[in-house]
Amino acid sequence: MNFEYFVVKRLISAKKYKSSISAPIIKIAITAIAIGVIMMLVSFATGLGLQEKIRDKISAFNGHINISSYDNNSSKVSLIPVSKNQDFYPEFNTVEGIEHVQAVATKFAVIRTETDFEGIIVKGVGPEYRWEYLEEYLVKGELPDYSGNLNDEVLISDYLARRLDLEVGDRMNTFFLREDSERPVQRGFLITGIYDSGFQEFDELYILADLRHIQRINRWEDGEVGNFEVFISNFDELDKKGNEVYENTGSFLDTQTISQKYYSIFEWLSLFDFNIALILGIMILVAGINMITALLVLILERTQMIGILKALGANDWSIRKVFLYNAAYLILLGLFWGNLIGIGLLAVQKYFKLIPLDPRTYYVNEVPIYLNWDYIFFVNMGTLLLCMLMLLIPSVIISRISPVKAIKFD
Repeated sequence: MNFEYFVVKRLISAKKYKSSISAPIIKIAITAIAIGVIMMLVSFATGLGLQEKIRDKISAFNGHINISSYDNNSSKVSLIPVSKNQDFYPEFNTVEGIEHVQAVATKFAVIRTETDFEGIIVKGVGPEYRWEYLEEYLVKGELPDYSGNLNDEVLISDYLARRLDLEVGDRMNTFFLREDSERPVQRGFLITGIYDSGFQEFDELYILADLRHIQRINRWEDGEVGNFEVFISNFDELDKKGNEVYENTGSFLDTQTISQKYYSIFEWLSLFDFNIALILGIMILVAGINMITALLVLILERTQMIGILKALGANDWSIRKVFLYNAAYLILLGLFWGNLIGIGLLAVQKYFKLIPLDPRTYYVNEVPIYLNWDYIFFVNMGTLLLCMLMLLIPSVIISRISPVKAIKFD
């Protein structure tokens, strides 16, 4: 039987197809698998990359979970102060998986220049603020430092800087409205840094300043803030951790996850999961059909040899396995070229950012790429296993071939 395997493997080896009728079919099958793998890798990398990039941007400005007074929950600005004297601040020890908690406050304001003005939200942050979430978006200057005495340093977006013709080092006049006064409160700020997140919904609104400015303008005590931003270590547990945080805060405080606060955006992102699954199904189906066609052509082309091997005593399953082994070789060849081209294209986009996107539509400036060996392994193993399962059905035709008729087959 080993001799039979050796003979058949050599006769139906892919290297022998160059001058045979099946050569174009084999090439088409390998190409279909390679293209399918490329499409699946691209869909995974871009879909997951876009999801990760957008949720990171939203969490950079809002945290993963927001804790505030019930009266502030539906407002973009802090109306009712909350005491910093909480069991969960500054360390949320009662819930596992909490990375960081920071106190912030927000207030509407208007920036006025000699030629223009713009409505904004000033977000006050303290010394414990995690600047690393915004550091990658810094395009000019440096990040403010609020660890010492009260200062006038602010971080402004590139969008606002261009609209108001402002640069790093410029001073800008900002006016705040106060409920107990008809006259606005003026503050002069020094621009120390400019950021560009590509998320226009935030870039057109937010500047970051010292929390103590908001406290003084609102006439709050030093221990009062607008809300708390909570960061978790595993985003996949967002809903679970949101419920746990709610259960471990006071009855007068409400919690809201960013998926609840920006429901429409996260619903849009969830559609990418369906799109990825749809592309996976279509590509594997196309690759499987092409491999089925190639296998049938191989069987028809080697009908005489199948008959000879059966006459020599080879059973149906042993012959089927030889054809399946050879089909697996062709699938692996397609996977090799698909991975080589697909990962190469994704790496080029990841590091050179050649394909741009409109941030007003997609919230990012370029196509984000998420490379991970987990889904690469899943794509390859899934394609191989599913294609092989699909090939079991057409290989049954071998058992229906009669040795006498096969030897006479021409």
